[in-house]
Amino acid sequence: MEEIIIVKGLTKTFILSAKQQKIEKTNVKVRTAVNNLSFSAYKGEIFGLLGPNGAGKTTTLRMLATLIKPDSGDALIDGYSIVNQSGEVRSKIGFLTSELKLEEFFTPNYLFDFFSALHGIDSETAEKRKKEMFSRFGIDKFAEVKVADLSTGMKQKTSLCISLVHNPDVIIFDEPTNGLDVLTAKVVTDFLVSLKNEGKTIIVSTHIFSLIEKLCDRVGIIIDGGMFVCDTLENVCQGKPLEDRFFDIYSDYCKREDKEI
Repeated sequence: MEEIIIVKGLTKTFILSAKQQKIEKTNVKVRTAVNNLSFSAYKGEIFGLLGPNGAGKTTTLRMLATLIKPDSGDALIDGYSIVNQSGEVRSKIGFLTSELKLEEFFTPNYLFDFFSALHGIDSETAEKRKKEMFSRFGIDKFAEVKVADLSTGMKQKTSLCISLVHNPDVIIFDEPTNGLDVLTAKVVTDFLVSLKNEGKTIIVSTHIFSLIEKLCDRVGIIIDGGMFVCDTLENVCQGKPLEDRFFDIYSDYCKREDKEI
């Protein structure tokens, strides 16, 4: 299998402000969000990054998307370094997060055209792709409605389309179904499967076990910024439901680190 994403020893720390220390009742001034993390994702697969809130999933994806730089380590995306070749990486990826905020004054139609132009896509290609994407997600009926007046689900679908205007080979989704109703969530997950079938490489981070079981070929379990298991879904589960296996792994970790479950 061809490795499209190669993560090598990513580490990221953050300095806690005095206010954060007070809120969290800690004297720790530096927090390690991601600690020497390594894994690979292959062409034409969906790789799931699973872990509890605060495990380092979002920080990892933000580093892969070149939004923040690692303190140490690197990752190659289709051969390009996230540290030294961020521009090339951005041309290869589509990144979607539930925290992506669209400018509410503009319409889906305007935003799609704007971001297509940013990616250097010619108007004919952009128009064809917009028609396909908007039709698939039911945005065509709301193409001239301001983002401020769209439903939460329609905003999420618009964000997805805008993230993929350039038809990238690598898609990175942070909590792709977060806050969506069941119908919209199914539209999104079905779309991810269709992208995989086109040969795209997809990384999704989530804490939802059923989403991993439904979508992913392989899964990495991340706890406190470290990778504890990374294998095919079948090998990770060992004949058990993924939720049961996760809590086995998490319980073992807590006992080893003398932490409360």
